[in-house]
Amino acid sequence: MAKIKEEEKTTKKNDKNVHEVVVKIEGEEWKKALDHSFKEKSKDAKVDGFRKGKVPRDIYEKHFGKESLWLDAADDVLQSAFTKALDDSKLVPVVQPDVNLKNLSDDLVEFTFTITTKPEVKIKKYKGLKIAKEDVKVTKEEIEHELGHVLERYTELVSKDGEVESGDIAIIDFEGFKDGVAFDGGKGENYSLEIGSNTFIPGFEDQVIGMKAGEEKDINVTFPEDYGVKDLKGAPVVFKVKVNEIKTKEARELDEEFFEDLGLEGVDSKEKLEKEIESNIKAQKEMDAENKYIDKILEEVSKQVEVDIPEGMVNEEIDRLKKRFEENMRMQGVSLDLYYQFTKSTEADLRNQLEKEAYSNVLYRLMLEEIIAKENIEVTEEEAEKEAESLAEKYQVSKEQFLSEFGGIDMIKYDLEFRKAIDLLKELNK
Repeated sequence: MAKIKEEEKTTKKNDKNVHEVVVKIEGEEWKKALDHSFKEKSKDAKVDGFRKGKVPRDIYEKHFGKESLWLDAADDVLQSAFTKALDDSKLVPVVQPDVNLKNLSDDLVEFTFTITTKPEVKIKKYKGLKIAKEDVKVTKEEIEHELGHVLERYTELVSKDGEVESGDIAIIDFEGFKDGVAFDGGKGENYSLEIGSNTFIPGFEDQVIGMKAGEEKDINVTFPEDYGVKDLKGAPVVFKVKVNEIKTKEARELDEEFFEDLGLEGVDSKEKLEKEIESNIKAQKEMDAENKYIDKILEEVSKQVEVDIPEGMVNEEIDRLKKRFEENMRMQGVSLDLYYQFTKSTEADLRNQLEKEAYSNVLYRLMLEEIIAKENIEVTEEEAEKEAESLAEKYQVSKEQFLSEFGGIDMIKYDLEFRKAIDLLKELNK
């Protein structure tokens, strides 16, 4: 249940799917809520002359005021009030309702629930749209390009004499100084720096080129203006650098040893490796083509849809997408605050970026639900159980754990209904 707010108008007058329902709690139910509020709050109440938890009700109310009990009591009856709102109105909410306090006193509490219901969906046409799927081809150039990547992953690093060149790996010790004082994070030993990777400050790698093993050198560079550490933004610094060793990449031969290292069953020649690469590229392209095909079908059918989507449904989907974005950032070691700092943006900017995707997601969901209803698409208990077992095995967890995290067997059915609807649209629009 959403948090209780002070009375405010959140309803759009022209939105027929947003309803305000007023519920009043009074009499014995409200009295019991106030009694419970007093019982809980008096446990920690401190009043001179009384032990904690032993303050009489009249003394408590005189000392703290009757009003101090009202909000907690309102929280206690909120869920039952919401249940009453749904029972009385017969409305089915599609997003978390807003709750406002309309009236609050010693005699009653009155809530206003803003309930958003599913809008009416009209689809003018969803058959015979003649949507073609992209043909998949793998070119010789693509195979050769990927073969180059495979060979690069298996290159060997060997020590070399002479000077550091672009593409070499320089094993270096370094320490950075600003105004003659070493700064935090500016020191490393036996660091493997690939020249040309641009992983260091601009200008650093260029000055390592030409150095020899054992050579020491002062490298002068300037930190970028947008560098993450405030004290180093735009600051000129000196790095004392020593090259310990120089390594270069040595290409592998497509020999027996290489194929053993590769470890692909049945692949023991260049021709077989190229066939394997072609098969992998084709599989990836077919997956991409299938996803684009589904997106195109959904997009084209959605152009035939008439629906007035409530703002609350879009906002809730934005919340979901924002949470997923935040989780992805966290997996990369970046918090949302840090993301906002790096991109010089705000939460409002992020929500604006996600709005178009959120609207499409809600539109497609409503559209598919309507098609499921029109076509009487159903998922049996057996199908859902089989799918749950398959997915649990895929993610290497127990079926019970998977269902708990996924949202139960009903969510499996819901997901399968959508997939059946999409498969049907593919058949109907070839």
